[in-house]
Parts: sequence; C-alpha cells; structure tokens
Amino acid sequence: MAGDLEKPLLYEGVKALVDHEHVPHLHLNQQKLFTLFSIGFQYLLFRSTKNPGAYIIRIENSYLADKLAKKSKDNSTRKFMNSLLLPRKLKYEKSFFYLDFFHLGSWNLTNDIPQDKIRGALIVKGTSTTPLNEHDYSVIKSDFGFSEDLPNNFYLTSLIDHSPKTITVSIEDAIDGVQTLQFPFIKKEKDRLAKGVTIASDLDLDDIDN
Repeated sequence: MAGDLEKPLLYEGVKALVDHEHVPHLHLNQQKLFTLFSIGFQYLLFRSTKNPGAYIIRIENSYLADKLAKKSKDNSTRKFMNSLLLPRKLKYEKSFFYLDFFHLGSWNLTNDIPQDKIRGALIVKGTSTTPLNEHDYSVIKSDFGFSEDLPNNFYLTSLIDHSPKTITVSIEDAIDGVQTLQFPFIKKEKDRLAKGVTIASDLDLDDIDN
C-alpha cells in the first residue's frame, strides 16, 4: 500500500519500544496516528510471542478501529485488525488479543480476563469525541459501586492499574505518570497555516498521516 512505513523504520520503532521494556507505561504523542499504531501494535505482537497471555487493544470507538484496520501503515497490522474487529477476540500463537472501546458497554470481554493473565495493552485516542460522558459516569458508578467521580481518562487509568505494560497513542502533550517516547524518524509537521486562516470545525486530525 502506498505510504506504508518502510520495514527498516518499522523495525526501528519496535526496537525502540523493546529498548524501553523497563518503562511500564509509554505515551506516543507525535502527529502520525496510523504510523504510531502500527509500531505499537507490532511491538505488542512481538511481546506476545515472548510473554504469552492476554493483550488488550482499546480504541476510542468502532469508527476509529475501522479506520485503523484500513489505514495502518503496514499490511500485517491491517490484516490482523480486520480479523479482530469481529468477534473482538483473536488467538495468536499462545496469546489472545481482545478489542474494546472507550465505551464501558464494550468491556464485557476484557472485564472477564483474570488480572494475572494480562500482559499488555495498546490504547488509541483520536480527536473526535469526549471519551466519557455523564451517562458513562452513571453506568460506571452503578455497575462498579464507585462513590466518587472518575477521571475522564478512566479508559486509560483502568488499564494502567491492571496491565504491567501499556502503550498509549494520543496527540496530548503529556499524561500524568506516563513517560513520553518520540521516534526521530517521524518529523514534526511544519505549521503551514497563515495568519487569519481558520481551521474547519469538522477537520479530522486522525487523517494527518495521509
């Protein structure tokens, strides 16, 4: 596919994550969503062969998951994601991969995974929706018995609390308690906007890889 990440660069990205194996939680925040997802996913796939168990892919919503299955920057990631979209559970060698979304109603599979079986997670946040709304809060409080308000990034903190390794792909500047990692081969986008130019409100930043 035109625009795919060259294999040496994909290898370089995965190797950088392997070199940071000692860091339990990493944040990839460069403006190349589909490239970063490919690197993070391939790292998780490699990790699963060395440390079998359960691996969780948590994506903001099903729309973004479908885009990742079509636009990730290497063919094997696209094929795997297309197979994982339904039924959201897939065996790979001695490991299982699970797909859920930020919406609490999609956590039925992952909530049943024993914590001692979870080996890693990849979290992908786009830019189009509010991760948790008031309805989600009420569902969480009711189903899980929480008495206090939960953070907007509960979709992330819940995994950090239960997974020994997490990779978060998000264009946020920083996430408290999570170390940022950037790849030198991903160049920063130059600001091409002149003064007075207004960005359309429906601009989809998830397509910035194209």
